[in-house]
Amino acid sequence: MAEFDNPTDLVAAARRTYEEGYRRINGYSPFPIEELSEAIGFHHTRLPLLVLIGGVIGGVGGYLMQYYLEAIEYPINVGGRPFHSWPSFIPITFETTVLCAALAAVFGMLALNNLPQPYHPVFNAPRFALATRDRFFLAIEARDPLFEYEKTKQFMQGLEPREVFDVES
Repeated sequence: MAEFDNPTDLVAAARRTYEEGYRRINGYSPFPIEELSEAIGFHHTRLPLLVLIGGVIGGVGGYLMQYYLEAIEYPINVGGRPFHSWPSFIPITFETTVLCAALAAVFGMLALNNLPQPYHPVFNAPRFALATRDRFFLAIEARDPLFEYEKTKQFMQGLEPREVFDVES
């Protein structure tokens, strides 16, 4: 893990790290940096697909629930309308669509971000607490296919950080 003084240096180092072929990299900053996600190669997420699937399941489930209750299980003739009166099913179908899509968004985001995560090895790094105040960190995981301890450490020192740390897991 390398420590940097400003976001510009962090983004430049992240770009160079990605260009060198490292893929298991992560940046830590006290505030969001839009260019950082692009620099480390994070371009797409599966969250929109999860929200779409949640919405479709919610809409279909809400509609089928109403159909089952109104036309099959407990049919009541209200105002001379047919038992399967689809216009009256639209409000609840919409609400269950929104509810299930929102729940899929929340739980999908938590699952994709591995949250809650009360412990992570980077918390053991010296001065990592400064990542919430005024320092910027770039980490290369040992699981990266190109990771060789000495070569990676020399590469990180070549990025001209303030300091390079070993993070014990």
